[in-house]
Amino acid sequence: MTDFTTALADFASGPVATSSEARLVTSLSALDWVVVGRVGVSEPVSQTVRALVLDEGGNPQAHLFGGGLAPVRAAGLVNGTISHALDYDDTHFAHIGHPSVAVMPAAFALCDWDDRILVDVLEAALVGMEVSIRVGLWLGRAHYQGGFHQTATSGAFGAAVAAGRVLRFNTEKMRRVLGLAATRAAGLKAHFGTMGKPYNAGLAAAAGVEAALLVSKGFEPNSDALEGPYGFGATHMGQSEQAAALDGIGETWLFKDVSHKFHACCHGLHAALEAARDLDIAEPEVAEIRIKTHPRWMTVCNQTSPTTGLGAKFSYRTVIAMQALGYDTALPDSFSDKVCADRRLQSLRDRISVEADETLSETQADLSLLRRDGARKQASHDLLGPMTLADREDRVRSKAAKLIGAEDADAIWSMLRTGGRTRDLAKMLAR
Repeated sequence: MTDFTTALADFASGPVATSSEARLVTSLSALDWVVVGRVGVSEPVSQTVRALVLDEGGNPQAHLFGGGLAPVRAAGLVNGTISHALDYDDTHFAHIGHPSVAVMPAAFALCDWDDRILVDVLEAALVGMEVSIRVGLWLGRAHYQGGFHQTATSGAFGAAVAAGRVLRFNTEKMRRVLGLAATRAAGLKAHFGTMGKPYNAGLAAAAGVEAALLVSKGFEPNSDALEGPYGFGATHMGQSEQAAALDGIGETWLFKDVSHKFHACCHGLHAALEAARDLDIAEPEVAEIRIKTHPRWMTVCNQTSPTTGLGAKFSYRTVIAMQALGYDTALPDSFSDKVCADRRLQSLRDRISVEADETLSETQADLSLLRRDGARKQASHDLLGPMTLADREDRVRSKAAKLIGAEDADAIWSMLRTGGRTRDLAKMLAR
């Protein structure tokens, strides 16, 4: 019997003492998950995966974004894919993964099927997302740098645990579901920039549901397949220090430090956009802007002169120019080919430079603005910097209202905070 798996299983199956902060952040992530799924349903990858599942048919067990019902496993696939289609969902930088889009669909589908209260969804999702982060830390940065997509790999373990918690698994069954998930967890960074990236999130959710349902029916896998010989860690460039990955588990909630997106673009650009927001940049006064960022982002989101809306989502120069010109970077529609063709944007973009700075962390950015009158302004931002719960709630709810309308956003938030039934919220997925 191996220690890491047992520690995770004990935590996942036992009573949880959640802090009010962790509960609130989980509710905000649930709101954000529903909202980005609603907005992402029209994306080509969303329509493709929905069509596959609806064509297959099957027992109508759980609701789908965009309408319709499907078996719970298929609902996890569809809703996970759709909610990551815009890449506008939350990110945890401890392991560089998107926890909600892999774990939330698994917990939600099973609770929808069983007509459970939303408190059950939120608790299972919080436990599952915490496990996904802990597994991600255990696998280590070498796993991610080696080409594996943590949202899909670590996320599958989190989804399996969340599903197992909905099904009220004890420690031994949790060990089995972690072991079985080890042979299903998969996802490659090679798919970044294609439909394969959001599909990875759907695969993780579906794999978690499948593993839990099989274990509930008596399936007996190798419970040590996560960390044992020839297990997931040994074969996927993982296995960092166990102690660090387990530090404070059950008492300290790493998930509460998740970073929500407030701009509809690559998360690597967000620190720079927040710094620009602090500077209150307006185009007529800009002579020059210099951006400093962590070196890893130079190959991820530093397209110099993109001509498409998709390319703009990975371009420091373009998004800062957009913000200076008054384009709302919180709206997905702002990232379009037409905006990239704006001559004012192209002129301003040519006055913006980007450079790597190894003294900055992956969540930091520095901006220096030279005004036409010769004055210089500077600002820095760290995405992991302190944000009050009130400010976080205000920004997530404002984002939701902007994307789906205040009436629906407020209705969803009320359901999440007052403990309604999952099926009532499930009906909001189709609006």
